[in-house]
Amino acid sequence: MARDIAGEVKKLMRQVEQIRNIGTVAHIDHGKTTLSDNLLAGAGMISEELAGKQQMMDYDQQEQERGITIYAANASMIHEVGGKTYLINLIDTPGHVDFGGDVTRAMRAVDGVIILTDAVEGVMPQTETVIRQAIRERVKPILFINKVDRLIKELKLSPEDMLEQFKGIINEVNRLIQQYAEDAYKDKWLVNVNDGSVAFGSAVRKWAVSVPYMKKTGISFKDVIDHTEKQEEDELAKKAPLYRIVMDMVVHHLPNPKEAQTYRIKKIWSGDADSQVGKDMAACNPEGILAGVVTKIYPDPHAGYVATVRIFSGKIERGQEVYMVSRLKSGKVQQVSIYKGGQRLAMEEVVAGNIVGVVGLKDAFSGETLTAVGNDMPGFEAIKHIFEPVVTKAIEPKQPKQLSKFIAFLKQTGREDPTLQVKINEDTGEYLVSGLGELHLEAKVERKLKEEGIEVDVSPPIVIYNESIKGTTPGPVEGKSPNKHNRFYVTAEPVPKAVYDAMLKGDLPSDYEVKKKDQELLDKLVNLGMDRDIVKKIKLIHNRNILLDTTYGVQSILEIMEMVKEAFREATNEGPLAREPVTGVLVKMTDAKLHEDAIHRGPAQVIPAIRKAVRNAMIGAKTFIFEPKQIIRIDVPTEQLGGASKEVNNRRGQIMEMKEERGVTSITTKLPVAEMFGFNSALKSATGGLGFYWLIDIVYEPLPKELEAKVIAGIKQRKGIKDDTEEEE
Repeated sequence: MARDIAGEVKKLMRQVEQIRNIGTVAHIDHGKTTLSDNLLAGAGMISEELAGKQQMMDYDQQEQERGITIYAANASMIHEVGGKTYLINLIDTPGHVDFGGDVTRAMRAVDGVIILTDAVEGVMPQTETVIRQAIRERVKPILFINKVDRLIKELKLSPEDMLEQFKGIINEVNRLIQQYAEDAYKDKWLVNVNDGSVAFGSAVRKWAVSVPYMKKTGISFKDVIDHTEKQEEDELAKKAPLYRIVMDMVVHHLPNPKEAQTYRIKKIWSGDADSQVGKDMAACNPEGILAGVVTKIYPDPHAGYVATVRIFSGKIERGQEVYMVSRLKSGKVQQVSIYKGGQRLAMEEVVAGNIVGVVGLKDAFSGETLTAVGNDMPGFEAIKHIFEPVVTKAIEPKQPKQLSKFIAFLKQTGREDPTLQVKINEDTGEYLVSGLGELHLEAKVERKLKEEGIEVDVSPPIVIYNESIKGTTPGPVEGKSPNKHNRFYVTAEPVPKAVYDAMLKGDLPSDYEVKKKDQELLDKLVNLGMDRDIVKKIKLIHNRNILLDTTYGVQSILEIMEMVKEAFREATNEGPLAREPVTGVLVKMTDAKLHEDAIHRGPAQVIPAIRKAVRNAMIGAKTFIFEPKQIIRIDVPTEQLGGASKEVNNRRGQIMEMKEERGVTSITTKLPVAEMFGFNSALKSATGGLGFYWLIDIVYEPLPKELEAKVIAGIKQRKGIKDDTEEEE
């Protein structure tokens, strides 16, 4: 008989101690979706025979064709652990680096993660990335070492050698937790084989063990090896069913929502903890003021757009009006549901501590804050992915009559996946879409356009560079308003390195409208070496650039400050050299002479004057171009090393480290993104199809001087920019 999941969830959703919001995260092909199938089978939601084959969480056609997870998928399950019933809200996330934005957004919704590693491959580059993503959102990890059968069948390791392999993986995971966790969690969140926060097994064979379970049942590693070698893994799965061991680990080592929200809210919400909504969220109060965050938006052919929402306080019910904080508008909830993979099960209401599907909020976007109508609360922190988009394509419709449909598609795509940046220049007719990689753009933009019946021309990939400065403007640069009645004086200098590095790491906001008495931000900046009096004058942080108002005694300066901020945004969105984004520049407005009549100092006068002054101040401070580089790991059989090294050297690559193990050499190298296009097929060709690479990090470094003029000329030609540095206003 089919389980009444919706009915059971309804009973459990208010018993907050018996709820766990969890995600599965891992490097690509380490077994997340197969593990999820096992957990769903254990909850009676799919048949045990199909677990590991059905790939229930990969329900999108494209995912099934490619054999990889592209979209984070949700399911609410009921599990019994130790005689108690628990509601487990699970999100299965993608492992491919190009879809890492879905992992980042899923981390906002969950409180704990199961990190999976392949027992043979161990900790891979994307394993490190997902650990960073989880810890940045204060999401607690546990570890499942998967594909242990490979150690026995393929590598034929002894029990002692297997334990050494496990020890190496556990130590590496703990090293990464210590590296990325805040001081309060560096030791507290380490995984430990003895307490059961580490388990070992084979998701595809449906068995797992942990040290506490082995002590309790008497199963040993020798038994595991014997059953595996004798092809008796079905028998082993009956003695040690994977879902039971993993669920035991989840319930005992991952926090319930009430416990997690006491420390997570401080990290993801900058509002007043003593306000009513702040107290409600800290207590996970189902009767409190509604506060939730949209972590995903996706289309449903029958219902329109569905928003996945993590509710931190209050409840969402059918027919309710909710307020979207960033959009400054309300919307009516038409349907409320819980997830069962690709299906949604209708509910009347869902309360704090749970993850819910909501239909009706057509203006919501990923990262939007939802609250009660009439409640004035600050929004949640923006959900920022650890990598910035570095691959861009210019896309335009072949048929002019499809233009409006095409623009609507791009705007909607940007709402669904904020890691896809869409820039529409309606003056030049250029539509630029930036993503994390070529596959990201192909799967989420090009393929979807084809499905929508929109025929487009797609340019070869474009690299987005950054502009910055080397020194300080010799003296204040003047910017005159077009009517010559207003004058502004600004200087530019680099953002202090310690502050810039903190922004890169996410310890400081890189986009922030500074409030009057932001003591926490002020203290952080002072601790990083900035002068307290200077810090008090910061007005805006935008794309890791800082605007200060150091004017003294200028009348009406406050009246034009919003225009000054807008001009600063425009000047740093498009720098003076090639109209590329600016980063790491600190701009001081040192003085201003303003017309006494407000009508003569409107936006058309102030914005062009400030924008021009900022750009010219940057030129005075010696502007240069930063290029994006990918730090990648290449794995290649040692005998094919020469072909891989040659390919790296031919592309301005820099080899940072080389290690050999079991006949495979791992090369860590830094390659300019501009030289990376077609690298995958070139690497395969150079290594007889045996070389593979993975992304570790993205960094920006100065472009070699000998290439700068050529690159700037190419960008200007593509954008149709004349050679003057700033148009005369």
